[in-house]
Amino acid sequence: MGTAGRFDAGADEHGAEHDRARAALRAAVRRLARLLGDVPDPGAPSGVPPWTVGDVGAHVCAVYVAYGSAFTQEFQDWDSVLPAGERTFAERVASVNAKALGLIGEEARTRLGALVLERGDTFLRVTEGLAPDAPVTTPWYGPGVTITLAAATGMMLSETLLHGLDIARGARLPWAIAPDDARLVLGQSMPTMMPFAVDAARARGVRIAFDLAVEGGPRLAVVVDDGTATVTRDAPPRAYDCRITTDPTTFLLIAFRRVPLWKAIVRGAMRPGGRRPWLAPRLNGFFVSP
Repeated sequence: MGTAGRFDAGADEHGAEHDRARAALRAAVRRLARLLGDVPDPGAPSGVPPWTVGDVGAHVCAVYVAYGSAFTQEFQDWDSVLPAGERTFAERVASVNAKALGLIGEEARTRLGALVLERGDTFLRVTEGLAPDAPVTTPWYGPGVTITLAAATGMMLSETLLHGLDIARGARLPWAIAPDDARLVLGQSMPTMMPFAVDAARARGVRIAFDLAVEGGPRLAVVVDDGTATVTRDAPPRAYDCRITTDPTTFLLIAFRRVPLWKAIVRGAMRPGGRRPWLAPRLNGFFVSP
């Protein structure tokens, strides 16, 4: 990663948002470390069965190690966790997630809070000052796949916030996802990650343009086109089939299957509009969430 550029922090809009995402990640890592320290029973069921609360904490640690390894070279034995042969995106990520739990041993699980803090801080330290578009190698998404540092930071923030919720639900402890944090996840990572996660079989033969208007920003043009998807932030004006207005936290929870889309619509947290508002419930079905 020696070719990654440097930037004058806060010099432009993208840099300023990246700074905010890093600050949000730093705060979320500390919240998650405290939450794990308060968990009475790591063996309790979590909000993502069949994983236990301890499994979820170990998974987050493994995520931090994976993203950080692009810069530290700490872990490079990808053959031990990457699946062989052709796999879909969902199959690939699910397989890696299952195997990666073994990267965090039993001794480490006795101090998950401290380990989360250590690994999260390592990522933030080794990426300090790098440009938002610096490349991050992510072989778990596919051979030779790289994403930007901005997208990787957004993904780490989403993993921290959502899995914090999963742990809190299992441990019966409080956990909130602030709208501003959700906006950072949506703006930094969704344009990159949603096209990876398209369900090609369900999207085949479909052509629908969604205008996803997140309250307070960002605005995303989600275009499903015959088995593929593109997601463009702040796209130029165009004709859309369906407009979806949503608060940021609700859409984050829907995108990662923590809240059913229909329930958000019934509660008014997600409001369909445009020429064909009845298409809104179909949006989530075009994407997988391993």
